[in-house]
Amino acid sequence: MSNPGTTIEFDYHAGVPLFSQFHINAGLKGGSLYDIIADDGRTVDEKITAKLEELSSDDYLTINQQLELLSFGWRSKKNPDTYFSGGMYEEFDFMGYFPKDLAVLAYEGNQEYLNQDFSFSDFAGTAELLTVFHFGYTKQIDDRLTFGARAKIYSSMFNVRSTKNKGTFTTIETPDGNNIYRHIISDANVVVKTSGYADLREINDSDSEEKAKEYKSTLLKKAFLGGNLGVGIDVGFSYKLEEQWIVTGSLTDFGLIVYNKDVETYAASGDYAFDGFESPIQFTGSGPQDFLDDLKESLSADTLSTSYTAMRPLKLNGSIKHVFNRYDDGTCNCYVEGKTPPYTDAFGFQFFSQFRPKRPVFAGSFFYYKRWFNFLRTKINYTIDEHSYYNVGLLVSTHFKPINMYIAADNLFAYSNVAKARGASLQLGINVVF
Repeated sequence: MSNPGTTIEFDYHAGVPLFSQFHINAGLKGGSLYDIIADDGRTVDEKITAKLEELSSDDYLTINQQLELLSFGWRSKKNPDTYFSGGMYEEFDFMGYFPKDLAVLAYEGNQEYLNQDFSFSDFAGTAELLTVFHFGYTKQIDDRLTFGARAKIYSSMFNVRSTKNKGTFTTIETPDGNNIYRHIISDANVVVKTSGYADLREINDSDSEEKAKEYKSTLLKKAFLGGNLGVGIDVGFSYKLEEQWIVTGSLTDFGLIVYNKDVETYAASGDYAFDGFESPIQFTGSGPQDFLDDLKESLSADTLSTSYTAMRPLKLNGSIKHVFNRYDDGTCNCYVEGKTPPYTDAFGFQFFSQFRPKRPVFAGSFFYYKRWFNFLRTKINYTIDEHSYYNVGLLVSTHFKPINMYIAADNLFAYSNVAKARGASLQLGINVVF
């Protein structure tokens, strides 16, 4: 969603339902598919081993997708300095950190890592599917300052999150014990919280077409305020430092969701130790079940139905831009008094930050905007973020009478070899503006 405090020059707008905005963004910090499939003379095992050594538990995969279902707005007739807006959109958001220790343990085993702790805290991530209903208010305070706020109601359809896990797995030599090795799980506390997963699991366990239809109906109800509900707010401003310098800032998705429907929480905590050359988990005979029952009892593993609350991933945006090249020569009043003069060019800097389970992520962009004709505008930007230091993006916006169409894409140079890309973003839409 855009800054609710941006300066608005038009009187009405309406998005074409399901087509007013589609946005998808994906990023991978720490590597790319090309690192594994590159024809460089090494085997796949060698490349995976090298990449495991290179990656850390701070590396991650992120995917965000938004589809605007309804969008509209109008200027108040009683107070022309006030603009109201509203709408509804669907959003999917995923953030998964690379579980470095657990990946090394799974791929290479523990034979070469005796007396080394493998941490469960590396296991962290969140996923959410929800719809958002919103209503906004934008007010031009004076010729310099515009302020806006947007109220939101969240209706979550699916959520899974596991953060702040702790505990270690260690293998030590025990020459004086029953066997050579002792495997120790210490101070474990691993929690996976889910909402909406139980319904989905029932569908997977059933081949019934009727059950699948029932789930689709349930999912639709959850989308329209029948899911786990939450509230949030966006606030923002635009301020003219002087005629041609403008500063903007916004805080979006400051809110939370209470999960109390279709909730399952899987938790395991405690300590456990067993002796042997290998893990006793072998999928033959009665041994595995005996071991798993013992492990479950020792670690106090439970499936709970208690509700939980989670904050939305708060986003911070800021920018400063300089506009220049006026339409007129400065002597005529060719624009509405108090509104931004019709400048054709602008350059500036944008800053973005988003709070995530382990720490915030950051990005910064330098941009240049050009209005070529009344019907054609472009914006090119160079972005530095945690995925890449050479991300070049382009936006093209067209206006044919009241119809506005736009498309924007990032990381353009990576499209020559998508396997090398560590991030990509696409946004497009159609709106009617008066």
